[in-house]
Amino acid sequence: MLRKILRCFLALLGIVLGSEAAYLIIKYFKIVTIFGYRITDFRQILVIALFGIIGGIIFYLISPWIITRGSYATGQVEKMLQRVPTNEIIIGAIGLIIGLVIASLISGPLKLIPYFWLGGLISVMLYILMGYLGISIATKKREDLFNIFSFLKRIGLKDKDKMSKGEHKIQPKVLDTSVIIDGRIADIVKTGFVEGPLIIPTFILEELRHIADSSDGLKRNRGRRGLDILNKIQNDMDISVEIIEKDFDDVSEVDTKLLKIAQLLDGKVVTNDYNLNKVAEFQRVPVLNINELANAVKPVVLPGEEMTVTVIKDGKESGQGIAYLDDGTMIVVDNGRKYIGETITVVVTSVLQTAAGRMIFAKLKTAADKVS
Repeated sequence: MLRKILRCFLALLGIVLGSEAAYLIIKYFKIVTIFGYRITDFRQILVIALFGIIGGIIFYLISPWIITRGSYATGQVEKMLQRVPTNEIIIGAIGLIIGLVIASLISGPLKLIPYFWLGGLISVMLYILMGYLGISIATKKREDLFNIFSFLKRIGLKDKDKMSKGEHKIQPKVLDTSVIIDGRIADIVKTGFVEGPLIIPTFILEELRHIADSSDGLKRNRGRRGLDILNKIQNDMDISVEIIEKDFDDVSEVDTKLLKIAQLLDGKVVTNDYNLNKVAEFQRVPVLNINELANAVKPVVLPGEEMTVTVIKDGKESGQGIAYLDDGTMIVVDNGRKYIGETITVVVTSVLQTAAGRMIFAKLKTAADKVS
């Protein structure tokens, strides 16, 4: 049914084009006779009608080919657009509109050219050129345009906050490879402390796949664990997970790409990589560090508190013993080496907070009592 409608439409288009072509030929080439007969108004109408019928027949006969080729071209364009991120399509469309508007303004004076065909040809070329330049410049300068839009958006959000302070924007969370492999992100999401959407760039998935295909057994297991964690979050948890195909061909470092993605989306990077955390802070990109969260929720221990621990190994310094709390916090017991394998009561002397975690220094309770 649709093909029949298209064939009829193309036939009508052929009639219009044929009639218009006959009219323009007679008018601009000032033809006064055809086959020895002088062209009167009635004969001119007959010639235009004849050309229209011929055009309609031609277009009707070639309409199956036009429809087939048009469907193929449309399918190819659709496949191509599916590989392009939506934001780039929008930016390109805006650039095209601006280019066509500029071409329309410039082509106005071209109507003054006495030769109609020359003015029309220049006008068509101008529209094509300005449309192409609009798309090209807009896509190449998309980051600048995004920054402008983000700035305007922030201004709008500030005005909106003044009107309604209760409303707030949820920033997307861009996941790093290290935090996916670590696995604790799944537990944090399950508790509801992290709001979506969670953003997974395709280059992160590609890095995980390479790790999962590694010949090294440990790396392979870590990569497969990361993929399992992503599947668990996507399938078993009530949070939005988005996979974006945005990439930066001019950037080779995955961490740099990750920060650029977070800047474009106005989001936060979720990681437990200390170096990435520092680089993100320098570039003013918000970061959620899982290790910092883990340290923050550990129980607070103050000097003078007593605790019962089991010494499991010796420390670096002479006579030291090492014990651990249930949450993995290391306790360095002075003169605790001789109690390896025993459960003893110690008194906290100091607490050291490092980038790797919290470390507690303690002494045997009897030794601490003697000092006091």
